[in-house]
Amino acid sequence: MNQKMFFKKERDARVKYLIYIIALIFAIILLVIVNRYKCKYISEAKSLGNEMKNIRRAKNMEKNLGKMPTWDLSDLYSSINDPKINEDLKKIESQINDFQKYKGKITKLNGRDLYNAIIKYEQISELMTKLSCYAYLKYSENLSLDENIKFHQKITETLTHLSSNLIFFSLEINKISNSRIKTLYAESKSLKVYKPVIDKIRLFKDHQLNENLEKLMLDKSVASRNAWSRLFDETMDNMEFDYNGKKLNQSQILELMNSKDENVRRETSKIFGETLGKNGKLFAFITNTLAEDKEVDDKWRNFKTPISEMNLSNEIDDQVVESLRETVKKNYINTAHRYYAWKAKMLGKQKLHYYDRNAPLPFDDDEIYSWQDAEDIVLSAYSDFSPAMANIGKEFFDKNWIDVPTRPGKTGGAYAMQTTPSAHPYILLNYQGKSRDVMTIAHELGHGIHQTLSAKQGLLMSGASLTLSETASVFGEQLAFQKILAQEQDTEKKKAILARKIEDMINTVVRQIAFLDFETVVHNERKNGEIPLERLNQIWLQVQKESLGDENFIFDDEYKNYWMYIPHFIHSPFYVYSYAFGDCLVNSLYEIYKKNPKGFEQKYISLLEAGSSKNYIELLKPFNLNPKDPRFWQEGLDVLNNMIDQLEALN
Repeated sequence: MNQKMFFKKERDARVKYLIYIIALIFAIILLVIVNRYKCKYISEAKSLGNEMKNIRRAKNMEKNLGKMPTWDLSDLYSSINDPKINEDLKKIESQINDFQKYKGKITKLNGRDLYNAIIKYEQISELMTKLSCYAYLKYSENLSLDENIKFHQKITETLTHLSSNLIFFSLEINKISNSRIKTLYAESKSLKVYKPVIDKIRLFKDHQLNENLEKLMLDKSVASRNAWSRLFDETMDNMEFDYNGKKLNQSQILELMNSKDENVRRETSKIFGETLGKNGKLFAFITNTLAEDKEVDDKWRNFKTPISEMNLSNEIDDQVVESLRETVKKNYINTAHRYYAWKAKMLGKQKLHYYDRNAPLPFDDDEIYSWQDAEDIVLSAYSDFSPAMANIGKEFFDKNWIDVPTRPGKTGGAYAMQTTPSAHPYILLNYQGKSRDVMTIAHELGHGIHQTLSAKQGLLMSGASLTLSETASVFGEQLAFQKILAQEQDTEKKKAILARKIEDMINTVVRQIAFLDFETVVHNERKNGEIPLERLNQIWLQVQKESLGDENFIFDDEYKNYWMYIPHFIHSPFYVYSYAFGDCLVNSLYEIYKKNPKGFEQKYISLLEAGSSKNYIELLKPFNLNPKDPRFWQEGLDVLNNMIDQLEALN
């Protein structure tokens, strides 16, 4: 995960997908489908002594990493010209036309007939999801190909238009009285299986509009929010950074920004920030436009705060998220501030420059892992915990469900995309051989395994809520980290491995809560009018200084622009806290596993298999964990604090 879970573009448009809008109230399901912005690591840099060494290593990188697979999308369609695509579009149109027979009659259906209606709705949604996901997979495969861009846009527009005729379904379900719903469940045991779906729809009862307005919102999404999100994506992915006479893409320059050579770090970081700044007015305009768009939407839908819709989708109380935020912020000093003070000493500095934040430590040997080595490490780590999960993970490698190498035009970062229960997930990586890239594989494979296990729930209940969507991925990282740490005998190398893990955890928890603060201030201030570029830069610096420690860092002028390339701000407002939630949760789960491994594997697999058929409180009950208890968050953060203690003790 590049900058790991931070710029997780995890990685989603997240919800840029048309199906998110389609199933408007099934947002949870579709948000997970577009996991893409969920996990974006900034990989560690090449080990450079000088520019000539840099060039030689770049030429030999692919050779050193070995043969890396690209994905095979033929389980969905053979190509963008596959005749089955038009056949499926016609089939969707026919099914939707047939589905219109339920319009105006949902409140009058008996239990069995409502169950049949949901089954038909799910079948339509699955076929639409298959097309939507394939279009996006092709799009992210190469954003420089006009044919991929046009195909993605065509599918998005076509499905958006078709799906407007499904809006009545969730609206009419919300017109059924509570007493009538209970009667329907009594009439049909089959219908009761879909109670989580119906409950999810009814959560939004007070926030839905009339059918005509919902259709208008959906029809305009392609030319409004989705269009601005697309502009952001294509601007970022096609941006070039001039370094030493070469034009680098985002993935290439991000790698160099973490070089062992401080001169390379400084120069590339400055170029990155300055290039972002040249596009600052555009990014500020996109940010302001989308924040205003959300405010209008929230006003019409009667959401009290900008974060309320996300929390409702996650079925999580506002105060639980606020408790998470407050607990993490109280720990800033003992986590991020303390670690970066230690790192400054290791680098022989009184203060770190911002570009030193992810710099390799002097005793870090910058080991390169071939693709085969990375595969062996990750699968072995999963196998040590659960052979069943390892067997699922192995399929991704054996059947080319992973797209691995970096290449021109390919979207940066990494993601796991849940397609449909009748197919399987796909994983996109930009593998460059660093230990963090190995962690990225473990992370995204965790998503893929989770999505595979939950497929048995069917499309409408296979996607985990965002509160649990990062559980399997972060747990997978923990397994890989423990595997690498256990294999290493050298104290200095162990220290380097431990430090990298601590940095990843800080990025996952502290940085994400800082991002949440940035979003909160931006969306609140946007209510009073357009926010100038200078103010956006100021807000960014404010939250960064607070979270990382102003006393630990020198923030050069160009760093003020770094908020501009974080996709979650654009694609999925307020999603970022799910990473902090997931990391604290996984810390607690792993501690339980260490203390009493007997029976843990099956309970954990059952949690993953459940998808969204149960809420997070129910799913965590077998582990005696309750995120509503403020102590839950501190216990998760104590794991990070203890790791820093352990690191300091190794000196």
